[in-house]
Amino acid sequence: MLKIAVYGKGGIGKSTVTSNLAAAFAVLGKKVIQIGCDPKADSTFNLTGGEPPMPVMNFMREYDREPESMEEISRTGFGGVVCIETGGPTPGLGCAGRGIITTFSLLEDLELFEQVQPDVVLYDVLGDVVCGGFAAPIREGYADHVLIVTSGEKMALYAANNIYTAVKNFEDRSYASVHGIVLNHRNIENETEKVEAFAKERGLRVVGEIPRSQEINTCEDRGQTVIEGMPEAAVSECFLQLARHLLEECVEEKA
Repeated sequence: MLKIAVYGKGGIGKSTVTSNLAAAFAVLGKKVIQIGCDPKADSTFNLTGGEPPMPVMNFMREYDREPESMEEISRTGFGGVVCIETGGPTPGLGCAGRGIITTFSLLEDLELFEQVQPDVVLYDVLGDVVCGGFAAPIREGYADHVLIVTSGEKMALYAANNIYTAVKNFEDRSYASVHGIVLNHRNIENETEKVEAFAKERGLRVVGEIPRSQEINTCEDRGQTVIEGMPEAAVSECFLQLARHLLEECVEEKA
């Protein structure tokens, strides 16, 4: 099983990258679970035609009980991707990171992986690593690999460095490691050079590049990934190439 956590600055395009990767893996014949780990609960929007599942934390507040089956908190999206959203607390109350921890515990109790038997699990994690809850996907075997999504913008690289440092802090505990950088282009000056220099200084690689693309925006307006809405577009091939790379290299690393 390939288990990947996708991190990056808020608004940098993590959900776009994660959902298109999920769709790409599905097109390549893999059984996929995507878990959105953000209180906004919008990670799986483009896999489900704009109708993501009820977030786990919302379900527990509304029904005042824990879910008793996966059907209550999941939705099957494009390509058979099983979509789950952790959600978060009522705004202004509680800890959003606790929602992630609670959800992961529930998914274990519901035997999610045993039921679905996925080939790939993707965790789409809230922007910056701000507490132990948001670090949960890289701890205790939930994810084996981390992808950091960034542009060449100063604050995006600042967040990427924080994430890199956080993952390094867990390195001696055999938790997840950073597999590489995904450059989500914003078309700023010398962007590729800036991101490549950032990666090189930390011993990382840029393993994927996503061009700025109107096709992505057009498909997202329809509640679709570009993989679904415009499979012949050049940007769709970028996601497919990244998915192939991850299947080849991450499986070898784990072995």
